[in-house]
Amino acid sequence: MTTTARPGDRRRPHVPRDPVEDHTLRMAQARREVLAEHTGVVPRHVTGHTFDPAVLKGNIENFIGVAQVPIGLAGPLRVNGEHARGDFLVPLATTEGTLVASYNRGMRLLTESGGVTTTVVEESMQRGPVFSFADARQARDFGGWVEEHFEDIRRAAEATTRHGRLLGIGQYQVGPLRYLRFNYATGDAAGQNLTGRATRAACEWIRTACPGGPAYLLSGNVDTDKKHSQINTLLTRGRRVVAEAVLDRHALRELMGVEAAELYRWRQVTMTGAALAGAAGNGAHAANGLAALFIATGQDVADVAESHASFSYTRLLDSGDYYWSITLPALIVATRGGGTGLPTQRECLELLGCLGDGKAGRLAEICAATVLAGEVSLAAAVVGDDWVDAHERLGRNRA
Repeated sequence: MTTTARPGDRRRPHVPRDPVEDHTLRMAQARREVLAEHTGVVPRHVTGHTFDPAVLKGNIENFIGVAQVPIGLAGPLRVNGEHARGDFLVPLATTEGTLVASYNRGMRLLTESGGVTTTVVEESMQRGPVFSFADARQARDFGGWVEEHFEDIRRAAEATTRHGRLLGIGQYQVGPLRYLRFNYATGDAAGQNLTGRATRAACEWIRTACPGGPAYLLSGNVDTDKKHSQINTLLTRGRRVVAEAVLDRHALRELMGVEAAELYRWRQVTMTGAALAGAAGNGAHAANGLAALFIATGQDVADVAESHASFSYTRLLDSGDYYWSITLPALIVATRGGGTGLPTQRECLELLGCLGDGKAGRLAEICAATVLAGEVSLAAAVVGDDWVDAHERLGRNRA
């Protein structure tokens, strides 16, 4: 355990660490004691967990306990997907009152209207290095060299991974800089670490094989990791998933108290508002459902920054029913690796039948269907003027 303070630094607290066995109850308690001594607050609730801290290696450093986020259940949600088929009960981890109730209401409407059809359109994960040259012509010629040597670059990248496949390399030039966007299929992993390792190996091969040994940075920010971007919207990051349904007009009136024509007029107004604001899409609140699902199932919650971009497309049908689709162009989910194997998160994935190999497409479709349920429910609440009343009734913790 290392707790040595620097000379003359008596008041500065130092977090205890053990270089050999740091993920233990003993070390967690030692850190909590330092925390209590420094702040005067004795942490009690964070200690309440049921697993051995040893399972956390690779997931967290300086472990002291857990953040207990309540989990609610919404559904059943009927999904008619290529990977997810059936009625699902969806665990949502949140502290926002009304969220589970709202999604539950949307799921009921979708299910009674025949369910949600889901489609994974394409998938790719990126790492975006940048190569630097003395002038623009050298950078341009380098781009041609990369195209000529793609197969060699692919072999260097794929030698580092069992699951990743290099699909292609996009190229973008600014002055003497040549930005490359390596696009990978990553199986059931989210793939940020996989693509980083593979692209570094590829760039080292390029630096060695290319005349002049061009200098590079592994990330030139064109991969837009954990940031929304227009390039992700157009070219996909993670999975591009569509969830669509035809809302039965009778169920819409009975369950939501609104007419299809009212919803359509609302869509016209909000489409204009989203464009005016320069929003990341024209959807209402995809981040709500995605964040709750991500926390419950062990996804990297920061990926909501990319995943929440959403585009609604609707039609008022001649029958009087209402077609509604939501497209998520940058949905990043995993069913292996990261936090998906931790005890709580593993259980939630098991509840959805989404744990392990071959299940990432299934989870992506459930996520998209859940987002659509939230869009439908919130829209009906706004149009029907139930939104504020619902939050007053269910969403205010006055404790």
